[in-house]
Amino acid sequence: MKNKDISDLFEKMADILEFKGENPFKISAYRRASRIIGDLTEDIEEIVEQGGLKNIPGIGEGMAQKIEEYLKTGKISKFEEARKGVPDELIAIMNIPGMGPKTLLMLHKEKGISSLSQLEKALEDGSLMGLFGIGEKKIENLKRGILLLKQSKGRMSLGVAFPAAKRIVESLRQRTGSRKIEWAGSLRRMKETIGDIDIMATDPDKEKIVQVFTHLPEVKEVLASGETKASVIVEGGTQLDLRVVEEDSYGAALQYFTGSKAHNIHLRGIAKAKGIKVNEYGVFKGKKKIGGKDEKDIYHALGMDWMEPELREDRGEIEAAQKGRLPKLVQESDIKGDLHVHSKWSDGTSPIEEVARAAQKRGYQYIAITDHSKSLRIAHGLDESRLMKQMEEIDRVNEKLKGFKILKGTEVDILAEGRLDFPEKVLEEFDIVVASIHSGFKQDRAKMTKRIIQAFENPYLRIFAHPTGRLLGTRDPYEVEMDQLIDAAKKFGKVLEINAYFERLDLDDIHCRKAKEMGIQVAIGTDSHHPDQMWMMSLGVAVAKRGWLEKKDVLNTLSLKEILKWCHHTR
Repeated sequence: MKNKDISDLFEKMADILEFKGENPFKISAYRRASRIIGDLTEDIEEIVEQGGLKNIPGIGEGMAQKIEEYLKTGKISKFEEARKGVPDELIAIMNIPGMGPKTLLMLHKEKGISSLSQLEKALEDGSLMGLFGIGEKKIENLKRGILLLKQSKGRMSLGVAFPAAKRIVESLRQRTGSRKIEWAGSLRRMKETIGDIDIMATDPDKEKIVQVFTHLPEVKEVLASGETKASVIVEGGTQLDLRVVEEDSYGAALQYFTGSKAHNIHLRGIAKAKGIKVNEYGVFKGKKKIGGKDEKDIYHALGMDWMEPELREDRGEIEAAQKGRLPKLVQESDIKGDLHVHSKWSDGTSPIEEVARAAQKRGYQYIAITDHSKSLRIAHGLDESRLMKQMEEIDRVNEKLKGFKILKGTEVDILAEGRLDFPEKVLEEFDIVVASIHSGFKQDRAKMTKRIIQAFENPYLRIFAHPTGRLLGTRDPYEVEMDQLIDAAKKFGKVLEINAYFERLDLDDIHCRKAKEMGIQVAIGTDSHHPDQMWMMSLGVAVAKRGWLEKKDVLNTLSLKEILKWCHHTR
């Protein structure tokens, strides 16, 4: 799939145009196209071959021509034109969180900064102080941004790794006929960021699996290939490592290479105390092999229940398994609807009916359209007049739908002083009010905490979205006292969101578990801006599972009848 390559190219094009001070609408179009193509679950080449490019919302004729050009030639002439005179290393600096194009242009003109090393030196020697907009706080933010950028290098987000591994594994299963092929490592535990993708497999014909793996259409480079192991780079630059093992060791190998390291060390300690040896080849009592074909063999031999991979972080799951008290984790099949979705009315790409049909196709019973409120002008936020028109459209579409309902919602901004962006007389018209922070990220910890808690006092606020405001690898969480925030959510009866969008995954698993312990419900919302992004519910459910959440802990496991009752109960 060339989806990621095209998405990255469009994003880089937007960076270059922004640096050059080009038309902001053109820049926005490239960023939008990048997001849309990057989030597609279908192969862009197959879409083009079937003539379906024009049917992708948000991809106009000009963008479509550029996509077709890239698929035919491997490059885009407009991009080659735009990049002339702008070194790649200079544009790469724009990846630093907090480094906007205007700041970069000023630093380039005033101080000749054209590389990351030059920027780091200037930040350390104090030569930037006194330039327009550059003070101590800005310098600290840039230093933190560089650290974030370096920490994220060599790792990919779960939202990139998961679909890539899924495609490869499904393709391998189909081409080899083997059912025992699975990804392992931190990806199987569904951690937020992943290094390389590890794949475990077994088959009588080991060489066949290796041969098929190294010749998959997605493979761009074979790094190594042997009888039972291989490493490749696929389109998008992701490395995948394959290991083929004996069938009677498959379960043991899968468990061992899934980890985590701390989890496995704890298990080996228990095994040693029982006079048992556990390794990647199996479970042994003396010289006798007593298990290893199935992953459950390892756990049962140690006197405990098998546990889902998301729990394996040595955070009490082993003790719970020994006592038969593991949580019955929420599953994606339990989810009955999505409570955070955007439409074309604000910054989404699709009309409301198209969004609803896509949700219905996924087997959902409901969806909440939660477009942005008026203060978020950059996202084409809705004012009161447009809101009324949108609600009329929702009513018209609901009349066409059977066994499914669109909930009238909003993602309303929490303003700097803690007031919501709409008055209560407007908020009372919604089925569901999702509130979030989109501005004033640099408020100190006390002000931000007070701001959010004050918003919680509003009886119409039901769900607090992406509670820490982080963007993985690009923006730190804003300063907030999470314990106080969670206490306030409990006090005022608010639901906290797991935002499943792959750049957020916010709340994280640690705070999900804290919320569960406090008896606070969580809602999983994809924050979709395109119907193809609804698949990210898988990521949100994974976060919930890592946070030990069960079906009862997740709001949108409620049926349509139950969610309507929840929406309209007396405030």
